[in-house]
Amino acid sequence: MIRQRLITALVLGAALLLVLFAAPLPAAAVALGGLVIVGAWEWSALGGCRRPGTRVAYAAVAIAAAWLAGDVWLASPEALLWLNLSVWVLGLIWMLRYPVPVPRAFALGSGLIIMPLGWLFLISVLGDWGAQWTLFLFVLVAAADVGAFFSGRAFGRHKLAVHVSPGKTWEGVAGGLAAVALVAAAGSAWFGTPVLPSMAAAVAVAAFSVLGDLTISMLKRSAGIKDSGRIFPGHGGVLDRVDSLLAALPLFILLFGGIRMP
Repeated sequence: MIRQRLITALVLGAALLLVLFAAPLPAAAVALGGLVIVGAWEWSALGGCRRPGTRVAYAAVAIAAAWLAGDVWLASPEALLWLNLSVWVLGLIWMLRYPVPVPRAFALGSGLIIMPLGWLFLISVLGDWGAQWTLFLFVLVAAADVGAFFSGRAFGRHKLAVHVSPGKTWEGVAGGLAAVALVAAAGSAWFGTPVLPSMAAAVAVAAFSVLGDLTISMLKRSAGIKDSGRIFPGHGGVLDRVDSLLAALPLFILLFGGIRMP
């Protein structure tokens, strides 16, 4: 299982580098848009959709939402960033109440905001900030995940959210944030940004990425689903891979937007 996960991770990493550094922006937008479509299909199951026709319709609405959000982004990007963040905060509120049932309206409606805006934010970072900054975002999220995994296995004692994700611990989160701080320090040297603000921003972004992971875990548990899909051997579905990234994106833009442009 570990070998399969490693092989899949290497293939996904190589594909990501090709999309970020070799593909023209329109091609990258299409490639990442494909993931959004699959992710929206998966999200529909988190809201209780079972019929293929209903799930296709849900994915189509997500595509339309992404298209419409583009015009709003040009006029008022901050409004969409804060809308996105507010959805994750609502997810936190439901997590604190879980196992109180998650309203179906939230389970379905949140996906029609998170998935389209996630695509829009990612394409905007890639187009406006460049491939290196986009890769930096991915590395921060990966560092939080890897650091939490190893730290949790070595030192994990205190459960983070026992009803939502029993395997996660506070020690794991601390290890993930420590790893992110180190990556941020290296990123600061590479990009020439102030060290302490970069580290503080990165830690905040990583902390929010944990919220994304837990929110999707809550929705899956509420829907009685173990993995969102099976498209990636050993890793599950699209949502299983991008949940942390989706939550990290809006805060990354808000915080690093000012740091990278002093």
